[in-house]
Amino acid sequence: MTVKTVALLTAGGLAPCLSSAVGGLIEKYTEVAPDVRIIGYLGGYAGLLTGQYVELAPEQRAQAHLLHLRGGSPIGNSRVKLTNVADCVKRGLVQEGQDPLHVAAEQLTKDGVDVLHTIGGDDTNTTAADLAAYLHENDYDLTVVGLPKTIDNDVVPIRQSLGAWTAAEQGSRYAQNIIAEHSSNPRMLIVHEVMGRNCGWLTAETARRYHSWVGEQEFMVGFGNDPRCWDVHAVYVPEMHVDLDAEAARLRALMDEIGCVNIFLSEGAGVEDIVAQMEARGEDVPRDAFNHVQLDKINPGAWFAKQFAEKVGAEKTMVQKSGYFSRSAPANAEDLALIKQCTDHAVDSALRGESGVVGQDEERGDELRTIEFPRIKGHKKFDVSVGWFQELLGSLGQA
Repeated sequence: MTVKTVALLTAGGLAPCLSSAVGGLIEKYTEVAPDVRIIGYLGGYAGLLTGQYVELAPEQRAQAHLLHLRGGSPIGNSRVKLTNVADCVKRGLVQEGQDPLHVAAEQLTKDGVDVLHTIGGDDTNTTAADLAAYLHENDYDLTVVGLPKTIDNDVVPIRQSLGAWTAAEQGSRYAQNIIAEHSSNPRMLIVHEVMGRNCGWLTAETARRYHSWVGEQEFMVGFGNDPRCWDVHAVYVPEMHVDLDAEAARLRALMDEIGCVNIFLSEGAGVEDIVAQMEARGEDVPRDAFNHVQLDKINPGAWFAKQFAEKVGAEKTMVQKSGYFSRSAPANAEDLALIKQCTDHAVDSALRGESGVVGQDEERGDELRTIEFPRIKGHKKFDVSVGWFQELLGSLGQA
C-alpha cells in the first residue's frame, strides 16, 4: 500500500516507553520512508476526536533520538474509550447523538491518515481494535498498528510489555530510599504499594530486584544496619489469597525480633475484599470510564496497613506508593532494546498494510509479530508458581 501520512497516538497511563516508542517510530520512518508525513494526536484519543495534532518538521525528525532520554509522552495521554458514548459526550469530545467511532474515522479521513500507530496498554489497544474493526466494516482504507505499553505486563498474549522492566527497576530504586525509614521509629511498619490492578508481575519483579539489591550490599557489623531490616518481608499480589491472621503472626514474630516489617503490596491485592466491605456498608464504589475501580480513592495500601498495624504491634505505620515515580521514568537499556525491535517491526507491518499489535506472541513461541487485534486482551494473570517467585517467597519465609 502507499503510505503518505502516519499518525501517532499515546494513551492510558504513563509508562517508561512512550517517549522512546514515539522516537523509535519516527526514526524508522525517517530511515525507510523519509517522505512520509508524520503527525501526533495530542492527548490520546481525546485529541483524535477533537482533531488536535502536531506535525513533525524535518528538524524535529532529526532530533527524534532525544526522545529516548525522556519519560512521559511528548504528545500527551488521556483515558478515553471510544465505545463509551456517554462518557465521550459528557467530556465534550463528541456531540449528543454522535458515534465516537464514526467521529474518529471521519477525523482520520479528514487528516489524510493512512496509518495510525497506537501506543498503550490493554484498554488503548482494545479501543484500537474497536476502531480497526469499525474502519474495516465501513470500508475506510486505513491500517492500525499498536504497541503494547503497560508496566503491569498484563496484555494477552504478549510476553513482555514495553516499559515494564524499567518500572520494576525504578520501583526497586524507590524502595532503596523509602525502606531506610525503618530506622525512623521503633516497631515500624512500611507498606510499599506498587502499581498492578489485576496482575502482580510488577510487584513481584520489583520485590525480586530490591531483594537482590539488599543481598549485594555491605553493612557495618554489630552497629545497627541489620540487613534484615532493609529487606522485604512479605509480597502480596492479586493472584494470591492473603491469610491475614497467619501472615500477621509470622510478621509479628519478625517485628518482635528486628523491630520493623516491610511489605511490598500490589495495588490490586485485596481489592475484592475492600469493595465487598464498601458495598456492604451501602457506599458507592468509584469507577472510571472503563468501569475499573478507582484504586487511588479506595486506597488498598492504607487498608492493608490498617489490617496489619495492630496485629503486628506497630508503633508507626507508613504507606508509600512508587507508581508515579516508576511509570514516568525514561526507558532503561533492557526496554530500549525491546522498544527498537518492536518499533522497527511496527513500521514494516504498517508499510505492508498489516493491522494488529506488535509483540512477542506467547501463543506462537514468543515470535515477534503483529498480533491480530481480536486476540488482544487485558488482565493477564501473573503465574505465582513460576520458579523465581517461589524462590523469592521461600527466601522471605512466606508460604
